[in-house]
Amino acid sequence: MTKRALITGITGQDGSYLAEFLLSQGYEVFGLVRRTSTVNFNRIEHIQDQITLIPGDMLDQTSLQLALQQCEPQEVYNLAAQSFVQTSWTQPVFTGDVTALGVTRLLDAIRHVDPAIRFYQASSSEMFGKVREVPQRETTPFYPRSPYGVAKVYGHWITINYRESYNLHATSGILFNHESPRRGIEFVTRKVTYNVAKIKLGMADEIRLGNLDSRRDWGFAGDYVRAMWLMLQQDEPDDYVISTGQTHAVQELVEVAFDYVGLDWHDYVKQDPRFMRPAEVDLLVGDSSKAGKQLGWEPQVSFEELIHMMIDADLKILQAGERA
Repeated sequence: MTKRALITGITGQDGSYLAEFLLSQGYEVFGLVRRTSTVNFNRIEHIQDQITLIPGDMLDQTSLQLALQQCEPQEVYNLAAQSFVQTSWTQPVFTGDVTALGVTRLLDAIRHVDPAIRFYQASSSEMFGKVREVPQRETTPFYPRSPYGVAKVYGHWITINYRESYNLHATSGILFNHESPRRGIEFVTRKVTYNVAKIKLGMADEIRLGNLDSRRDWGFAGDYVRAMWLMLQQDEPDDYVISTGQTHAVQELVEVAFDYVGLDWHDYVKQDPRFMRPAEVDLLVGDSSKAGKQLGWEPQVSFEELIHMMIDADLKILQAGERA
């Protein structure tokens, strides 16, 4: 029997890669999309004829229940969120409603429609925030430093609560930063690669950035969606950190990007206080050894390969006169 999966946030970076992966595994793929006048299908337009889009909203539980009844999935991947940390400071209530309470609505919809559904919750390394130990693992205490991080902690714990209270196969993947050519232009990795490509082509002469010393564990989104799927193939639900185990400063990101196009970053990068967070997360690096042992997962794309891949894609976009 063909498996069916429902992906919330299917039009985002992770949703598009996950949809591709599940199609390659022979799944029938459904995607939840909000009815808005500005939905962007760019990331999934190449597979749109192979998937079924269903209207629904993480703010409306009735629509979630109807979506589940319509597609009757065996697996649900909750990737929907207000996912930009900087925006969570200016839209904290909306972030909480979607990124935190939205998880409860979806879990409760599953409980009422079909408790046999396997559920994946996209947790985040931002939950660790002001880190209590290095590297961070599944047992590391959370100390979020943004409304987004706080909302993700709620989503993480409500998933555990529904798993233990209602015996749901509900799993959380604590994913560290994962990037790709499909990353939004507002995120620092894509902001750097896109603007480096513009500078290389003579279309810009500077990049304005915030804290260059902030460190992250960056991997490739295409690798990380495979880990999501592996989690739901396990007999028992659990929580897993997914990371590369390597940390890089924003300055290293900048250096690798400019070196790739043969330019000196000192000539183009300017720090701008507008891009500093009110409360900064300084050092994130994950220990994904549990996922390695239990899931057989490990990252395939290196940090340098990832940045080069993104710059190549951005050069191609700009040379074709397309929008980011």
